[in-house]
Amino acid sequence: MVLPLLLLVLPGAACMFSLGVGLWVVCSQLLTADIPAAVGHRVKLWVLHCLLELLMTWGRIFEKLRICSMPEFVRFVHDLQPLKKDPDVRVTDLRYGTIPVRLYQPKASSCTLRRGIVFYHGGGGILGSLNTHHSICCHLSKESDAVLLAVGYRKSPQHKSPVPIRDCLAATIRFLKSLKTYGVDPARVVVCGESAGGAAAAFICQNLVDSPDLPKIRAQILIYPTLQCLDFQSPSYQQNKNIPLLSLSFLFYCLCSYLDISPSWKSTVLKGAHLPAEVWEKYRKWIGVENIPERFKKRGYRWMPREPLNEDAYQEAKFMLDLANSPLLAEDEVVFRLPEACIVSCEYDLLRDHSLLYKKRLEDLRVPVTWHHMEDGFHGVFATFDMGFLSFPCSSRIMNAVVHFLKGL
Repeated sequence: MVLPLLLLVLPGAACMFSLGVGLWVVCSQLLTADIPAAVGHRVKLWVLHCLLELLMTWGRIFEKLRICSMPEFVRFVHDLQPLKKDPDVRVTDLRYGTIPVRLYQPKASSCTLRRGIVFYHGGGGILGSLNTHHSICCHLSKESDAVLLAVGYRKSPQHKSPVPIRDCLAATIRFLKSLKTYGVDPARVVVCGESAGGAAAAFICQNLVDSPDLPKIRAQILIYPTLQCLDFQSPSYQQNKNIPLLSLSFLFYCLCSYLDISPSWKSTVLKGAHLPAEVWEKYRKWIGVENIPERFKKRGYRWMPREPLNEDAYQEAKFMLDLANSPLLAEDEVVFRLPEACIVSCEYDLLRDHSLLYKKRLEDLRVPVTWHHMEDGFHGVFATFDMGFLSFPCSSRIMNAVVHFLKGL
């Protein structure tokens, strides 16, 4: 008698709970999400944001139940989407040791060696996969007539920093040593990354500057990259802290998970009390707000004095200064030898100022920079490329800019 009753009651309760979770996500995002009118397609962005928040909310529920971590659940759902096939591109899944990689090769015959691209996807070190960026990689390979290697680096929470960046570096070196096998011109190899993948691309360029036994990287393509973990009070952090798809709260969640820092230090880090005064003074010449053009401060910026050093926070968080986590801090003798860059920044991106600061550093040291600023762009917009209804025109403009840059090399 009890079992039939439970079979009737439990599905209804599950449906009600699911509906409640959905309503809670929608209502909470109505109150907190900041979607500027200039973005365009505001309803579409709000829907996309709610879908991501819903996935993460269910992930947190499963995490509480000790079924799986939130990032694992989100990655699992993202990877359920079937991959689109392009008849003009050959796709091969490989492994470089334990690192999964995916090779994209145009099927059309070529009488010359092709350019090569190593692509690192974004996701804050916790999300994203080879599958989430499959359409982007397929299109890049086809339109730029390039052999592209996408790196499926390991991610948090299972693999903290510096494991992901080491995977990216190891896969890149292996590719550079195999160019003849893939028919790639060693004088035309480019590294390309989006968000956290942009940080990987920047760091790997710096790391391989003194590698005479490897082909030199021809160029770096950085799409709204993450380039420093020091200052969280620059204009873009103040202006865009609640804008989808990367809020300040979610950024700090990613940071804590990736760098294995206690979330209890959030307030201390945001107030700048996690680093001593001499560190701030040392890097002010590169990350100081005076390096950001005035037009990017017009939407609102207020200088915030930093609080006195919290020594305990410094001891736990000082590896934020490592170049693998903050490639913006590389010394001039490294930066001036870097290859030319294509940098894409978005106006409504929490990390916008990272791109502006790195652009200035490169230009000050006479490294050629091609810069594209998307006035209606936001963090993560490139990942919507070829997502049908949820795709944004800005993602196509970024793709066109990147392809144009590649064809010019």
